[in-house]
Amino acid sequence: MSECQFKIARKGWDLPFLAEAEELGALRRVVEFHLHRWGLPELAEPARLCVTELVTNVITHVGPGTPTTLSVSMNGVHLRLEVTDPDTRALPALVEASGDAEGGRGMALVNAVTDRWGVILRGDTKVTWCELPTGLRSPTDHAEGPRIAKAEALLALFSFGGIRGPGRSDPLSVSAAEETVIELIIDLLHWLRSHGCDPGEALDRAQTRFENALC
Repeated sequence: MSECQFKIARKGWDLPFLAEAEELGALRRVVEFHLHRWGLPELAEPARLCVTELVTNVITHVGPGTPTTLSVSMNGVHLRLEVTDPDTRALPALVEASGDAEGGRGMALVNAVTDRWGVILRGDTKVTWCELPTGLRSPTDHAEGPRIAKAEALLALFSFGGIRGPGRSDPLSVSAAEETVIELIIDLLHWLRSHGCDPGEALDRAQTRFENALC
């Protein structure tokens, strides 16, 4: 592990909405957006699937237009998704649907991509939840990967005491590291120009490769 360690603040959030089929696309996009901001893009696909199935359950078994709330948070090193609705009678169940069945697969899909799921009754509301493994070491840890590890090593190499001042033992926050990254990029662009290279072209090529890596 390198000397500098990064913390990512992942603050939970709630989104009230009316359970309608037309809302599913927007809900999936909101979840994906936040997971990318949280440094967990690999969880976007299973999280979108879970949100789709949990909300579809409300639409199907409680009714379209039901006031519903989506909550996304970290529970330890797990990503937790909750869908709250006002019907405590219609409880989701794990059903083995036949291959040609049109329904009954929702919770089976959720069960397949999550570590655990369940239902909590709170007075006059029901919370259907599920948790996805993140592979993190702590709720504020960053996702591992060869490029991230290399970037962290570079920051540790170039910042020296700049990241951790005298007497400081707290891990580096992403906001603090951002300034170091910007300064490092500027230094590298100056180096390219001093050697007769085009900094703008290098930035364009880097952006293209970065976007291709996300696909």
